[in-house]
Amino acid sequence: MQVSRIRLTRHARLGGRLALALLLTASFVRAQNPLPPKPDVIFVPTPQAVVEEMLKLARVGPSDVLYDLGCGDGRLAITAVKKFGARRAVGIDIDPIRIAESKDNAIIGGVTDRVTFRNENLFEAYISEATVVTLYLLRSLNIKLLPKLLADLKPGTRIVSHNFDMGDEWKPEKRVDLEHRSIYLWTVPEKWSLIHHGSRK
Repeated sequence: MQVSRIRLTRHARLGGRLALALLLTASFVRAQNPLPPKPDVIFVPTPQAVVEEMLKLARVGPSDVLYDLGCGDGRLAITAVKKFGARRAVGIDIDPIRIAESKDNAIIGGVTDRVTFRNENLFEAYISEATVVTLYLLRSLNIKLLPKLLADLKPGTRIVSHNFDMGDEWKPEKRVDLEHRSIYLWTVPEKWSLIHHGSRK
């Protein structure tokens, strides 16, 4: 009986050490490979007719560099280049699955020479070269993004948003309704003070 107890005690200690080792290994793996951040909004594709109306409203043409913030499957950036002749387009999304899908769609569309997709946080991304910015976020995210847009973008840059405006923070200069959806247009002013409630110059 005593020998059996000793064996059981040894087995219990060995099992406890093994469990601890597995726990530490799992913690190390998680630390080395952290989970990707979750998107702030779920992916809902913009209908192609709305995509094209957004690009028409922004007057996209051969001299433009378009940035699509929250690019989803890449259709806005791809259409900007393929159908509207934009010089270049960049899609940014925090979801690596969407970026992979966008890259595949760019290959299918034959536009990889002028369209790139970046797996980045749009609030931290470089966007200063854009002449057109497209959005399909939430109003709250548009408002949160507004200081970056005004700080980083050049005067004259056009901003187009699908379905969500910026509330009283910045009234759109134009609105188009299509297929029970709204599209909003703003143009970055010469001075921040031109914006409603703005006081910076």
